Order: sequence, then C-alpha cells, then structure tokens
Amino acid sequence: MVKDGIYYALAFSAGGALLWYLIHPAYAAPLFLVAVFCLYFFRDPERAIPDGPVAVSPADGKVVGIIENGSGGDGSGAECTRISIFLNIFDVHVNRAPVAGRIANVEYTKGQFLVASREVASSQNERNTVTISGDATSVRFAQIAGLIARRIVFYKKLGDTVAKGERVGLIKFGSRVDVFLGPEWEIKVQPGERVSGGSSILAQRRPG
Repeated sequence: MVKDGIYYALAFSAGGALLWYLIHPAYAAPLFLVAVFCLYFFRDPERAIPDGPVAVSPADGKVVGIIENGSGGDGSGAECTRISIFLNIFDVHVNRAPVAGRIANVEYTKGQFLVASREVASSQNERNTVTISGDATSVRFAQIAGLIARRIVFYKKLGDTVAKGERVGLIKFGSRVDVFLGPEWEIKVQPGERVSGGSSILAQRRPG
C-alpha cells in the first residue's frame, strides 16, 4: 500500500472518532467509510512483469484512444503512436515505468482539470511528461491530472535508472496516462481494452 493511504485513513478515522465521542456515532460513519475507501484506493499490488522486448502499461485502466502517426507532443515533430489510458477512482493509481532505461527528461506542464477520459485532456490538462531512454529506443509517458485528480506524484529524478514495470509515481483520484511509442514498436492493444500497470503488454519491439 502507498503510505499516503495510511495517512489519509488515520486522519479520517481520527475525525470520525472525535464526532463519535462529541456528537453521535451516526455522524462518524461517513468519515469511517472514507477512511476505508482511502485504504482501498491507495492499494499497491505486486505485478508479474513480462520479459522480452515489450513495453508494459504504466497504469491500470481502460484504453480510451490509440492515435497513430501523431506528433510526439514534445515539439520535435517525430512520428509516434499515442496510447491513452483512463483511470477511474476504483483503479490502482500507482504508475510504473513502461520500459527499462534512464530518465532522460521530465517536463511538468500546467493546465486545466478537464474530465480525463476526454481526448482534449491529453493536450489541455495539467501533466508531467517523462522520457525514458532505453535500449536503442526512447519511450515517453505523461501523467495527466483529471477532474478530481489534482496532484501528480513522480518519485524519480533526472538521470535515474528504472527497471521495466518499476513503480515511479502515482496520480491521486481519477486520471489519465498517455504513452508515446515510436515506429519501432508494434501496438498490441485495442481501444476499449482493460490493462494492468506493469503486467499488460502495450507494444512489442519490431525485429531489427
């Protein structure tokens, strides 16, 4: 479990206990329910990371869009495929590295807090874009805030080395993650498909 969940649960439980003591147990029930939900929301299950030249999903959720031959979104104009994954409040919100490599760039962009399932959220919402330079390839992914999610957390710093599927951060309470893959990758998912962070394969490296 992410430690934030424990802190939130303790705070709401303390508030519930205070209302129980000062007013009435009925008033405490909502705070106890919120405390339980926090423990559920911040769960962090172990995942089996697949071997081989594959890119894994950086988050749990639903694939809401696959945009081929689009711009990389970094101003370079490089062609890529963007895979967008929407996380609802019941998904695991821990983010994982899609590939192994070195953190080559981290760019935070201020923006709006539109509903994260909408296409416009990729370009308009607050986001943190990370580039991982791996074995003869670079993969980028963006942690995107949503209508409810207002805090993006990224554990790593520039120059750090990460393993494929390693935990690198989280987005609190409903969000979106975009993954940008170059032409050297063959996409293995479809719109509408459910994926699991660290274990679901998004793409496979093409031979050569």
